[in-house]
Amino acid sequence: MQFEELYANYWDKIYRLCLGYINNPDQAKDLAQETFIAAWKQLDNFRHEASIGTWLYRIASNTCLRQIQIDMRMPKVDFPVQFPEPEVQSIEQEIQLLYRFISELPELDRIIISLELEGIKQADIAEVVGIKEGNVRVKIHRIKEKLTQKFKSHGK
Repeated sequence: MQFEELYANYWDKIYRLCLGYINNPDQAKDLAQETFIAAWKQLDNFRHEASIGTWLYRIASNTCLRQIQIDMRMPKVDFPVQFPEPEVQSIEQEIQLLYRFISELPELDRIIISLELEGIKQADIAEVVGIKEGNVRVKIHRIKEKLTQKFKSHGK
């Protein structure tokens, strides 16, 4: 597969996966770009032991996890001003809320649900995260329950 084709086929999926980890659109774009740079550098070494998509998702997951570790070492500053939330939210705002809730999940849950939302087969998700496919199904069900509770507690 040519790099241009890989980029065209996977950019949106990788970006959304990164957004699920970071919950910051600009930083997610940067991490997605880093993913493709790393993939481009290693494309000749790809051994075809897994699908190229699974390989690319693994690179993206590792890139995001490294960034999260870096962010945890850096002090965060909260703004003192709280802006009121609008009463009527659009679909886009609800999607952003979903990604915020996903970013609050434990690391493994974020990876699994982000890949599930991308329509990745559960067998491939199991391969990416290193657990059995049956465990992936159970985890997805539990993650969906957690997200549903977060929406309910947020008044949705």
